[in-house]
Amino acid sequence: MQSTEAATSRAAQILGRPFDINGLTLRNRIAMAPMTREFSPEGVPGTDVAEYYARRAAGGVGLIVTEGTYVDHASAGSSHRVPHFHGEAALAGWRRVADAVHAEGGRIVPQLWHVGATRNEGDGPFTDAPPAGPSGLGLDGEAKGHAMTSADVDEVVAAFATAAAAAERAGFDGVELHGAHGYLIDQFFWDRTNRRTDGYGGGLASRSRFAREIVEAVRGAVAPTFPVIFRLSQWKANAFDAKLAADPAELEALLSPLAAAGVDAFHASTRRYWLPEFDGDDLNLAGWVKKLTGKATLSVGSVGLDKEFVGPQGWAKQTESTGIELLLDRMERDEFDVIAVGRSLIADPEWANKALTDRLAEASPYDAGLLRELR
Repeated sequence: MQSTEAATSRAAQILGRPFDINGLTLRNRIAMAPMTREFSPEGVPGTDVAEYYARRAAGGVGLIVTEGTYVDHASAGSSHRVPHFHGEAALAGWRRVADAVHAEGGRIVPQLWHVGATRNEGDGPFTDAPPAGPSGLGLDGEAKGHAMTSADVDEVVAAFATAAAAAERAGFDGVELHGAHGYLIDQFFWDRTNRRTDGYGGGLASRSRFAREIVEAVRGAVAPTFPVIFRLSQWKANAFDAKLAADPAELEALLSPLAAAGVDAFHASTRRYWLPEFDGDDLNLAGWVKKLTGKATLSVGSVGLDKEFVGPQGWAKQTESTGIELLLDRMERDEFDVIAVGRSLIADPEWANKALTDRLAEASPYDAGLLRELR
């Protein structure tokens, strides 16, 4: 039981508030950000994966967003060790994960993922499948893979809906759709990778059609009260300065169709949560998304660490733990609703409890060596 001093601390008052997403009540405002770990051989999460997530729930995290999980489409993935969200064995493993997290009082949603044209020829798990994207272009704008036909689009939309329904049957608390970082949904958003001349290309509203159809299909496949979260970003894996929206009006044009289609919360991914998104206002990306859509928002970006995330090489950087006063300032004024924490939770499963009880000075620092195992 928390002491009276801990229970009345500023962090406890701000981060310890429950929050509701379409009827799902989170015990606090701390989420675990999705982070690909590749500890699921042939796509099947085992006991070690269940224990890994359960430790974070036991450590006080209110909502766990799992690592990205591949939907059932041959071109969806690029690794034999990233978990699937289809197939009897994988879904049985995910049921055990959900049960383990619930046993520790946490809530959990799987992140549903299609990597699109970031996939290279010959990558697993289906080595014969070509990379697939909106226009047959890689993130550098050069020719790569297969430009999706209307039939391909329909197949992928259906795969997301089928995975969402499977998540509800498996006892998960909602789903997150991965529309960020230059993966397939984001490739439709981005004019560098989407050169289509049909109804899925052109202006921002048209480029959001693919995402909207996925949201609509997912919404139709699950109960009305099953939360649907959508992750978005401006930055891409190879372009940290990329912008889908140059100003609030463009961001609203991109996201309004998704909000209307049934998104319950947006997870706005930035590398540094404290930076303003647009000139002339202090709001970060999640703050703008909340203001423009009226939906709940999750923010993320180098929380509690002294070095920001800088892509794949950033995983190799050792960092030190820092305070969270700037975060508390933003959350106190409800700029966004939930904060997602990444590397800090790899380093220390108890990070959430330590944050809530003013013990972050005791938090373990992040080091790349931690990536060699699930702990």
